[in-house]
Amino acid sequence: AVVEGVGDHGCEYMTGGRAVILGPTGRNFAAGMSGGIAYVLDEDRDFIERCNLGMVELEKLTEPDDIAELKMLVTNHAELTDSPVARGLLSRWDRALADFVKVMPVDYRRVLEREKMKIAAEAAPGAAELGLG
Repeated sequence: AVVEGVGDHGCEYMTGGRAVILGPTGRNFAAGMSGGIAYVLDEDRDFIERCNLGMVELEKLTEPDDIAELKMLVTNHAELTDSPVARGLLSRWDRALADFVKVMPVDYRRVLEREKMKIAAEAAPGAAELGLG
């Protein structure tokens, strides 16, 4: 989902998928969020005050896959809605990217890391002989 603002309790109890917030958020964002990823535009650098950090951590976007995913979602939003907000962000993408925060559930990150390690172990030569595959 891509939205241009959300009230109180945005992404509350989110368990999967992706959410992109291109505008203001209300209080208690991400309360009970156990899965999925949210990308929040935080131009005023005050989102942390409205985010419930009980189950999530906030990260800068540095991973190429995250950046590509976010750009694709914002591009699709711009094309489907002709949103001036999305078009403005895309026109200054390199600068705008620094204004986004990734909201990542702690337990979900652990699951993804375990899956990544399992795949790497299975792909490694001799993994089966070592009991890794």
